Amino acid sequence: MSRYLVTGIAGFIGSNLARQLVARGEQVRGVDNLSTGHRANLEEIAGQIEFIAGDLKDADTAAQACAGIDYVLHQAALPSVPRSVADPRSSHDNNITATLNVLLAARAAGVKRVVYAASSSAYGNTPTLPKHESMRPNPISPYAVAKLTGELYMQSFWRVYGLETVSLRYFNVFGPRQDANSQYSAVLAKFISSMLRGEAPTIFGDGEQSRDFTYVDNVVEANLQACHAPAERAAGEVFNVATGERITLNHVFATLKELTGYAGSAHYGPERAGDIKHSLADISGARAALGYAPRVDFKEGLRRTVAWYREQGSGSESRRARAS
Repeated sequence: MSRYLVTGIAGFIGSNLARQLVARGEQVRGVDNLSTGHRANLEEIAGQIEFIAGDLKDADTAAQACAGIDYVLHQAALPSVPRSVADPRSSHDNNITATLNVLLAARAAGVKRVVYAASSSAYGNTPTLPKHESMRPNPISPYAVAKLTGELYMQSFWRVYGLETVSLRYFNVFGPRQDANSQYSAVLAKFISSMLRGEAPTIFGDGEQSRDFTYVDNVVEANLQACHAPAERAAGEVFNVATGERITLNHVFATLKELTGYAGSAHYGPERAGDIKHSLADISGARAALGYAPRVDFKEGLRRTVAWYREQGSGSESRRARAS
């Protein structure tokens, strides 16, 4: 049995990771400042994990969280491109300063490996598809800059201090427990919740922008594989985590009409600053080094996600009350 720290454990990906770790019989500690995560995401496993309510911008909190830990799954972040455009300083503090604190604490605690939630936003708007890890980064938004900086810190701590690190560049993760209520919520969470309520979703731009949408179970599996992949293949490296399939927002909307029963049209708004046009991953690197292979495709993941939101009442007032 290993000891895992999940940062951002009350968030979307963190809570899904925690559930899988608990199911596997591992010891789990989590830390979250609850700025974007919700205790409700942990209700089913609350008695089976150790929870620290704290902010990783505080070095002492990071040290407490890492003490006695074997593997750190660093998911904590202040997400969203639009949020970072509006408030770049908070993006820096939460996504760079906090990450440095985690690395310093992990090194001091003798952690075996840190797995970092990086972002495909590091590639920017370069026209080359699919995106592969050897491409020169070209971040646009402050969020993308901050997440790329985290990658560089991961590589530095491996090269300079010998702390094993792995960075996973997530491509548009979706699934159960993704917050649909914030103005900065991910597109699929907002689309699903709106359409289940019979309301028109908003598509920014013409809808022909495309993404490599990745169901959360695939991301969870990649994180656990990254913890135990041979160091000679994985330590200090960066890997894409996606499905290798490009889906337009117009196709997403059409598929969700079928799954939700929504009969209306979408509302189209202006393009958002900092957004990229197309995204598609080459996942051969993760396949070779980690043994990664997406087990849940886009359509099946969307079906499972819609079913979960329908069961939860599509982000209703009762859901918000439980999550507060």
